[in-house]
Amino acid sequence: MFEAEADAFRRAGIQIGAAASDDEENLMREALAPFGVARRNRALEMARLYAVLFCFENEIREFIREALEEKEGLDWQDKLPPKVKEHAEGRRATALKDTWLEGEKADLLGFADFGQLAQIIIAKWDHFKDVVPTQHWLKQRMDEMEKARNFIAHNRMLLPSEFQRLYMYIADWNRAIGL
Repeated sequence: MFEAEADAFRRAGIQIGAAASDDEENLMREALAPFGVARRNRALEMARLYAVLFCFENEIREFIREALEEKEGLDWQDKLPPKVKEHAEGRRATALKDTWLEGEKADLLGFADFGQLAQIIIAKWDHFKDVVPTQHWLKQRMDEMEKARNFIAHNRMLLPSEFQRLYMYIADWNRAIGL
């Protein structure tokens, strides 16, 4: 009963109890406490970049999914470039065998590699040419971003100039597709 009443106050903008962000900050501080300050600071810097890349990559997947579903119908997955489809199906089959590993397993596009996303767009160029500036523009940025993304995925620190390049490319993409 209290939760129902407290929820009404929260929706009205009145804070009830401790702020969730404070709890998250305390959990993060506690989890990182055993490590040195320099390593913690670098980790937090990389965590912000990872969050941006996570959103970016999944936004591209959604962009492709929506465009292909609209232009090719509900069976759009069957019409993916054969090598991309085969690769994604293989990775999904492996994930389904790993029953202990929970998470999204239904979305075939989620099993395509980052670099394959550009391949899909280029292979289906007629569906994307009105939004994406050029194939060269797409390929050049996605190739560079894939290298940086893989660096991040393997817990390597990037230089500040690389941070800026990634943020710039993501901003370019967002402008191009209207985000």
